[in-house]
Amino acid sequence: MRNDHFKPLRPLFVLFLLLNAGFLLANSWLTQKGLDTRVLITGNFIVFLVILISFILTRRSFDDPNPNVFVRSVYAGFIIKFFVIAVAAFAYIIAVRDKVNKPALIACMGLYVVYTVIEVRALLQLLKQKKNG
Repeated sequence: MRNDHFKPLRPLFVLFLLLNAGFLLANSWLTQKGLDTRVLITGNFIVFLVILISFILTRRSFDDPNPNVFVRSVYAGFIIKFFVIAVAAFAYIIAVRDKVNKPALIACMGLYVVYTVIEVRALLQLLKQKKNG
């Protein structure tokens, strides 16, 4: 893959770095507000990673002449995101039992929405660049 295929993903990387820096810098303020920064940073990393994997899967399908490959890659990306995030949330809930930080989990759900919007925008930019698509 050429480098310009990942150019639309720059906002994803920038958001990931800015959020982690913000979580670290605002640690005491977030803790006062009831948010566990360890959960936020870990959730941010997991969501970033699964969105990146989903993007790569879908991006590879653009080059295949068979339209079914695109549909399968979109479904595979969704399934991967769903199960990885569900397993991570379940593992966190089981690990801490009564001390689940609900505001941080809800914030991670918001991160998922933001990252998904960025992923879809990046994929749409790549589709608009295609000559025959």
